[in-house]
Amino acid sequence: MTTSDLRNFQRKKTRQIQVGKVLVGGDAPISVQSMTITKTADVEGTLQQIYALAAAGCDIVRCTCNDAAAAEGLAKIVPRSPVPIIADIHHQYRMALAALEAGVHGLRLNPGNIRKPEHIKAVASEARDRGVPIRIGVNGGSLDASLYEKHGGLTAQAMVESAQQELKYFEEVDFDLVKISVKASNVPLMVEAYRMLSAITDFPLH
Repeated sequence: MTTSDLRNFQRKKTRQIQVGKVLVGGDAPISVQSMTITKTADVEGTLQQIYALAAAGCDIVRCTCNDAAAAEGLAKIVPRSPVPIIADIHHQYRMALAALEAGVHGLRLNPGNIRKPEHIKAVASEARDRGVPIRIGVNGGSLDASLYEKHGGLTAQAMVESAQQELKYFEEVDFDLVKISVKASNVPLMVEAYRMLSAITDFPLH
């Protein structure tokens, strides 16, 4: 694909959500997101990275929220950040609730890590009430074992189905402030999964 092709590329019109003041999807410009590598409890160190990322052109920054100290750090980071902050949640759904309480602008949930429907729906319900979007972040390296077994390993369809399952739980609590990502070390497989998702949903892929 040439530079000219990229300029003339027609993006699919998706739903649009708002992450802080940043619009994602629809006809909004493609936004750049990155992640800090500090311990989020290190407020000053994390803010230093956030400011550096923002200066480099980053629109949204993700910070890990893997324990209570990280959640406490987020409460101090969010009001001082120049860009919207996404809390990256690992295995504890209560950390997602704590991050929402801390005032984050969005969550990233990995369906392979938080698997109990009641926990997923509890987080989605709280995010709905606060008007906070959630990124469904499917990771091929931590896919639910049942999907590996069903599809005979890591496939594009398995990753898509993981995202669809999460969407189903969200829909059950009327939550639709969603964007979706799929990640795999096999790039052609990842691209295939994105194309499949684009064909069946109008949620933004980001």
